[in-house]
Amino acid sequence: MTERIIDITQPKRLNFGPGCLDSLGNQIQQAGVSNIYLLVAPELLDKVNPILDGLRADGIKIQVDTSIFGEPTISMLEASISSARSTGADCVLGVGGGSVMDVAKGVAAMIGNDQLLEDAFGIGNLQKREPFLILAPTTSGTGSEVSPNAIYFDESVQLKRAIISPLLVADAVFVEPELTLTAPPGLTAASGMDALTHCIEAYTNKFAHPMVDGFALQGIRLISQNLEQAVIRGDNLEARINLAQGSLFGGMCLGPVNTAGVHALAYPLEGIFKIPHGLANSILLPYVMSFNLEANEERYADVALAMGVRFDEDTSSTALKGIEATRDLADACGIPAGVPQLAEVPEKIEDLADSAMTVTRLLRNNPREITRDDAIALYKNLVTE
Repeated sequence: MTERIIDITQPKRLNFGPGCLDSLGNQIQQAGVSNIYLLVAPELLDKVNPILDGLRADGIKIQVDTSIFGEPTISMLEASISSARSTGADCVLGVGGGSVMDVAKGVAAMIGNDQLLEDAFGIGNLQKREPFLILAPTTSGTGSEVSPNAIYFDESVQLKRAIISPLLVADAVFVEPELTLTAPPGLTAASGMDALTHCIEAYTNKFAHPMVDGFALQGIRLISQNLEQAVIRGDNLEARINLAQGSLFGGMCLGPVNTAGVHALAYPLEGIFKIPHGLANSILLPYVMSFNLEANEERYADVALAMGVRFDEDTSSTALKGIEATRDLADACGIPAGVPQLAEVPEKIEDLADSAMTVTRLLRNNPREITRDDAIALYKNLVTE
């Protein structure tokens, strides 16, 4: 639908490639920052300490927060906001995976904001953001570094909730592929399949747009061609560079088009069974692709071709081969075909479906309507011994 108005927001400055993090200090100084609140995974402190030491030598204050772990919760976000407010920081720097970056975005949004956190949830409800925001991803998956989205787990309702606003787009982003070299195989696989899901869901989305299609297709090509190699040989810098670029393209799809049924069905799995976000998407992806096929055969055939599948006798068979290629890639990367916990508590399937039906902001994007009965059937595919 080329006549649809589309809003593409990107960071003011995007640094990509090995060694790009070396210019972080200079860019911070150029921004006139004097007080940084840094959110970082503890294992990455050694990598950023030389830069931090240089900034401190120039008189810049730095408060370090290493409290974020696992999927980010609203309580984690609230704690970091409280901690950051006491520092008077004029810059928030997030170095880590999607969890760290999403919390960094939320902290930057709220520490100079009188708005209640609860009122910021939803689409376009955030009123302002004052601190300079810098993000540096250490996994190739979420694309949070370039998206206007921040997602948190609400423990009170066992579901994820989002703050979506162009005000969450960073001022500066550093995609340094060398930061991903130490990501373990399981994390590399799940985060990479998550990025692939972003691209596939954006391209086959009911609201897909030509301005975003190029990002999605190139992301599919890069991720499908490099993910297995990055999982098998984590020190393969070329594969890591290509994977980081593919993940970046996936993140660029999230604002203007966003995701759809896979993510909507994944959120309850994450809440009820504590399955990591990327893994939940990875497991669901081929099943939802199969469900959606009849609604968008031509686009799924394009996905197959981008993954390297040769055109078959028609678009339908080509699209089917693309779904099979997705299953093969997940299997090669060690992604399970289902959720073993469901075999123990199959009665939870209806709870999962009920929760999924509440994720309307994503369900409405799906190329084929997903009813409660459809959700139940899709979840039943995941029952494995």
